[in-house]
Amino acid sequence: MFPRPLTPLAAPNGAESLGRALRRAPLGRARAGLGGPPLLLPSMLMFAVIVASSGLLLMIERGILAEMKPLPLHPPNREGVVWRGTAPRPGGLSLDAGDSDLQVRQDVRNRTLRAVCGQPGMPRDPWDLPVGQRRTLLRHILVSDRYRFLYCYVPKVACSNWKRVLKVLAGVLDNVDVRLKMDHRSDLVFLSDLRPEEIRYRLQHYFKFLFVRDPLERLLSAYRNKFGEIREYQQRYGAEIVRRYRAGAGPSPAGDDVTFPEFLRYLVDEDPERMNEHWMPVYHLCQPCAVRYDFVGSYERLEADANQVLEWVRAPPHVRFPSRQAWYRPASPESLHYHLCSAPRALLQDVLPKYILDFSLFAYPLPNVTREACHQ
Repeated sequence: MFPRPLTPLAAPNGAESLGRALRRAPLGRARAGLGGPPLLLPSMLMFAVIVASSGLLLMIERGILAEMKPLPLHPPNREGVVWRGTAPRPGGLSLDAGDSDLQVRQDVRNRTLRAVCGQPGMPRDPWDLPVGQRRTLLRHILVSDRYRFLYCYVPKVACSNWKRVLKVLAGVLDNVDVRLKMDHRSDLVFLSDLRPEEIRYRLQHYFKFLFVRDPLERLLSAYRNKFGEIREYQQRYGAEIVRRYRAGAGPSPAGDDVTFPEFLRYLVDEDPERMNEHWMPVYHLCQPCAVRYDFVGSYERLEADANQVLEWVRAPPHVRFPSRQAWYRPASPESLHYHLCSAPRALLQDVLPKYILDFSLFAYPLPNVTREACHQ
């Protein structure tokens, strides 16, 4: 059987509605209309999110979050994956002292999702969302009626491989190793293709999951791929970024030499709800409060978590998650550290509020870009 979705908790007495606060400050800036209530500053929003989770606050007090090591990319086994909010499955391996980082992160992720999503005013259903946000959500949830699951895809978190798996499960592809250019729309069913009553039924009865990644590592991956390799993105976004943020760029830049700080400056000025999906925050793509996901997998444990999901949905034994290609070089922690330390610190402070819910809800530590850390 599948795990039970998390049950939202009530807000602490006297706590302001985090949902109302988020809707009042969608861009992470303080903007107030005439006679309207004051809006949350980024630091106030960050504080509200942190206070909402006693687990996260406890970690900060004990200094665990700053010291947490990245999870192993390829763990020795996949038996330690734990259901959200439940004990390990029979026969599974409970986490021992060597798995303390994983246990802490999963515990904090579960507590924070419950606490933040339990705040008054937070969406409990996709129909609680504004039309634009609901449209984005439904366009990012893929449907498998044969295996009764919903997958919210997040670009730059192995979504192409998951789409390949869905096509194999649907009988469109023979196996996940078929060499062809991925068509991200054909032979796939999205929740947005269905009628409201069909959507509600599947949200209530199907197994629901998504995969997440360190927010800044995901941004770096998008930056390297889209501005380093994809001509369409260079012309559509890169040229505009160079025109906006580079002195003396001229009227028609090629857009193929966007720097990482220029990309960050562009993100600071963008509304998260209207961003391109490759750098839109996961919170806005998948709405983890409006949809009660049964499992949130991690890119850091991609193969283990993905194959565990395939077991849970009872996929045929021959269907496996694709192995990483030998030529593929993902954005590494070392590369991310270099790019972050090369960017102006004030710029990072302006970018982080856009992704603060992704950091806090999914238990990723904020980057350490102190002078000492950057000179190591």
